[in-house]
Amino acid sequence: MSTLTATAEESRTAPVRPAYRVTGRRVLSSEWAKLWSLRSTWITLGLGLLFLVAFGLISASRYKSGIDSGHMDRDFADSTAVSLSLFGTNFAQLALGVLGVLVTAGEYSTGMIRSTLAAVPRRLPVLWSKAAVFGLVALAVGTLGGFVAFLIGSGIVSGTPAAMSLSHAGVLRSLLGAGLYLGLVGVIGTALGALLRSVAGGISVLVAALMLIPGLISLLPSSWQDDISPYLPSNAGEAMFALTHDSTTLSPGAGLLVFLCWTALALGGAAYRLVRSDV
Repeated sequence: MSTLTATAEESRTAPVRPAYRVTGRRVLSSEWAKLWSLRSTWITLGLGLLFLVAFGLISASRYKSGIDSGHMDRDFADSTAVSLSLFGTNFAQLALGVLGVLVTAGEYSTGMIRSTLAAVPRRLPVLWSKAAVFGLVALAVGTLGGFVAFLIGSGIVSGTPAAMSLSHAGVLRSLLGAGLYLGLVGVIGTALGALLRSVAGGISVLVAALMLIPGLISLLPSSWQDDISPYLPSNAGEAMFALTHDSTTLSPGAGLLVFLCWTALALGGAAYRLVRSDV
């Protein structure tokens, strides 16, 4: 009798533990909360948006002043409202790519990655969630910045040979392509941070891939340049949002396919190291 009583009392006093399950939605929510809890997120996204809009308006203003003065710089001679508005893409990609590296490599620097993987033992959902969340955020920022720069910049160059509107052929595709390119750059930055587990290392590889290697390729014989240059990440990405193309560049669809392959390669390397090595 006493045993039954003790058992009954234990069952009444024992705390009932809720059944928590790790689901894809909860992992996404966790990564979303972590992303926006960092001050660097707001600062770097703001800089990326500022670079995209400010440099686009500066280039449009310079083109307009060249037309008015009659002394047009040769680099701007064949410009369009789209190319002028998206002039800041090369600067915005650095801000968004660097933030992507910080999203993953920052957790390794602070040691928070151990708590993250303890909560999500299967590991890979963490990588996919980080890449998806930040990729979508970078896509939204890039698309917003591109459209704002174009709408204001097209007003600046109105009445000039570069003037264009959203209804012109290829304009909408170019602006959306620029946003998609910046979103994928953010995903690549996230993958590099997880692959190298170092903020400095991830940023160095990102800058080299997007800016340094294309410059080094120009030192090769011209026949080699024509075969290699279009397939570099930055050149393939530029083909996604360029308004015009020639025989030395990829088409928008081919550029997107090549850049997706680079993105998949970075994510695949990050996934392999995350599964195979300890944190």
